[in-house]
Formats: sequence, C-alpha cells, structure tokens
Amino acid sequence: MENPKVVQKSPYVLKLNVGTYYQCACGLSKKQPFCDGSHEGTKFSPNVVKIEEEKTVALCACKHSKNGAFCDGTHAKL
Repeated sequence: MENPKVVQKSPYVLKLNVGTYYQCACGLSKKQPFCDGSHEGTKFSPNVVKIEEEKTVALCACKHSKNGAFCDGTHAKL
C-alpha cells in the first residue's frame, strides 16, 4: 500500500478533551478518525495529537494533508 486510503473528502470536526490521541494516517482503521492498529505491515504510522486544553479540531479524513493530523483543505483537490 503506497498511498493512504481516502476515507472521506471532508474533515472530522470533533471536540477533544485534554489528552493524547492517535489519528489514523493509513485510512484502514475501523475506528476513524483514530488508529486501531490496522496500519501494521504498511509504511504508515499514526499521527500523534496532543491536546493541552479542550478544543474543537478538524482532523484530516482524506489522509493527504500536509498538516499532519489536521485538515489543510487538500481533500478539495482529490
């Protein structure tokens, strides 16, 4: 698997509590947008997201963002 699987062409907008999250980067996780270990055996590994205060974020679902776990609008060009 050379390219990540596009899960959807819009971000996951979520309110996250303080903590560390692992965002799926391969597109194979059944627990989108978070990692469930489905990347094992691929070149992908999850993006680590550290939230220091409760906030709303837009996590990438197309898996092609140049901004790591966060949406940068790339999905509009796919």
